[in-house]
Amino acid sequence: MKKRYQRELTIEELAAMPDEDIDYSDIPEADSRFWKNAKVHVPDRPKMPLNVRLDADVVEWFRAQGRGYQTRMNAVLRSFYEAHRRDGGAAR
Repeated sequence: MKKRYQRELTIEELAAMPDEDIDYSDIPEADSRFWKNAKVHVPDRPKMPLNVRLDADVVEWFRAQGRGYQTRMNAVLRSFYEAHRRDGGAAR
């Protein structure tokens, strides 16, 4: 695999770069195998009521998983948040 960069780039350099110029080739895709093995962490924190617009097919899929679908949706969002909070980066 040929590297696209002469050296490892800093977070600031990557943040300034357009997404289409970033080399993601060494990052595995979060495919169905990833999600099949993902662990759901259900935090024991107070919830905030919120009105949010989501794609109908996404909501229908979570609802089809049965009772607790909103908690599972929250767990997926928390997982994304935790991953980005840990690395100090902002989600884009």
